[in-house]
Amino acid sequence: MNDNNNQALPITLQGKVTHFKGNGRKLGYPTANIHTNTTLDDGVYFGWADLGEYKHYPALIFIGTPTTVGDKGRRVEAHLLDAKDVDYYDLELKLGVQLFHRSNQTFKSIDELLIAMKSDEASGRAWAKS
Repeated sequence: MNDNNNQALPITLQGKVTHFKGNGRKLGYPTANIHTNTTLDDGVYFGWADLGEYKHYPALIFIGTPTTVGDKGRRVEAHLLDAKDVDYYDLELKLGVQLFHRSNQTFKSIDELLIAMKSDEASGRAWAKS
C-alpha cells in the first residue's frame, strides 16, 4: 500500500458510463468506464461505487492509461466486485475513491497483468471487509 497520490482522499468522481475497448471484460474484470478530470495519480484505488442497482458497492478503481493492452487514453474505470456483467452504458457512475493501492505500471505480458489484477482483487476484498 502506498500514499503517493497528490490529492487528499476520500474524493468523489462521477460521470456517465462510456464504451471503451472491452479489455477488462476480456480479462475477466469487466469495468464501467467514465471520462472525468482528476488530478489523482495514475494507479489502482479501492472505494465504493453507486451504479444502477448497486449502492455503496465495493470497487477496484483504475485511473490512468492501460498501456499493457495498448490503450493510449487516460480514463477512470471501476470493477464492482461480484456485480453482474451487463452493459451499464449511459448510466451515472459515482465513485467514492477511498484508498490508493498501487501505481500504474506497464507489464511485460498479459499474464503478468492478470497476476497483478488478481492480487489487487484479493487486497481490495480484504479492504472492503475491514
